[in-house]
Amino acid sequence: MEVVEQFHAAMRMLTGKWKADILWRLGHGTLRFGELRRAIPGITQHMLTTQLRDLEAHGLVRRTIYPEVPPRVEYELTPSARDLGPVFNEIRIWSDKHAIALSPPI
Repeated sequence: MEVVEQFHAAMRMLTGKWKADILWRLGHGTLRFGELRRAIPGITQHMLTTQLRDLEAHGLVRRTIYPEVPPRVEYELTPSARDLGPVFNEIRIWSDKHAIALSPPI
């Protein structure tokens, strides 16, 4: 696969209205579904479920179900997703540096 194709494939895995929020929150630790939903204002239950399944399918999020009553389900980043930490930090630094350019036009 060509470098540009690899880049586009990676971006498709990471882009989406809510994926950055989900990955950012899980980057701070393991969360249950309800905790994650409360941490992301405006996300619906359906959208959170859909995005988590997609991230899980791409190997970025691990879902663990505990055999308890009621069942406890936790989500955490995989080592592959944790490797993105420095990338996300650099994007944050870049966005801080270029905040004016990122602002919507008046």
